[in-house]
Amino acid sequence: MHEAWYRVMSIVVLIVGVWEGPLAIVYRLVSGDEGTVMRAANYLPSPWCYVVAVVAALLLYGVLAVLDTGHKKALARQKARNDARSAAQSG
Repeated sequence: MHEAWYRVMSIVVLIVGVWEGPLAIVYRLVSGDEGTVMRAANYLPSPWCYVVAVVAALLLYGVLAVLDTGHKKALARQKARNDARSAAQSG
């Protein structure tokens, strides 16, 4: 995965996950928010909005972990290719 795409995807996932997760809970507790398009979890009645927000935060963590693992594997493959090229050129 190209470095720029990894960073863009990570930032988008982080923003959406935090906004739909912890911030939805904070908005609900502080202002009694009944939901907007940007905080869809708050459309749900009281106990379920918290459950959905926590699930969104856990999903955020999972997607970021998958992205990070894929990024590390891509960097390792790129390093192995570069090492093989330099070994072929010097040998």
